[in-house]
Amino acid sequence: LPLKISDNFIKKIKANLPELPDAKKERFINDYGLSSYDADVLVSEKAVANYFEKAAKGRDSKIIANWVIGDLFALLNKTNKTIEDPPILPESLGELIDFIQDGTISGKIAKEVFESMAVSRKAAAAIIEEKGLKQVSDVKELTKVIKQVLSDHPNELSEYKNGKEKVFGFFVGQVMKLTAGKANPTKVNEILKKELSN
Repeated sequence: LPLKISDNFIKKIKANLPELPDAKKERFINDYGLSSYDADVLVSEKAVANYFEKAAKGRDSKIIANWVIGDLFALLNKTNKTIEDPPILPESLGELIDFIQDGTISGKIAKEVFESMAVSRKAAAAIIEEKGLKQVSDVKELTKVIKQVLSDHPNELSEYKNGKEKVFGFFVGQVMKLTAGKANPTKVNEILKKELSN
């Protein structure tokens, strides 16, 4: 007797099959806007793909992909951990990225927080609070610091006014130095340009 299998049965079986790597890669490229290379790396292991998807939920997936492929993989390598037992959970990495995105901390400070999270297993918010790492974004506070930098460096100010625009970077550096790297760089650039045009 020939074996007859209904179309419904085949559909049911297909629906219950796990997503294959090629299909997952295609989905990562289409749904998350990732490059072919990033998608390849992230779907190479099921656990990596799962980690990425948990961390990326509702977030900028390209930034999450960069952190997973770069920082997390380096951390796993350094600590001899696996993605199945990561030193930083995907939700915690996502929270850290949220703090970069909303301007609470800079990307540079985020690297420091990431390292602390791996060692202490504390949440990003707790580390940022404990270490006082919040970015300074208050316009009044930054304007005050910028005015101080400009008055402390009259020679450089004169050079800038005479067309030596490279001095702008020097001023930004001085502001960062005075704020221990906590000044929001975007705000510093905006305010500094305004102050220098006066």
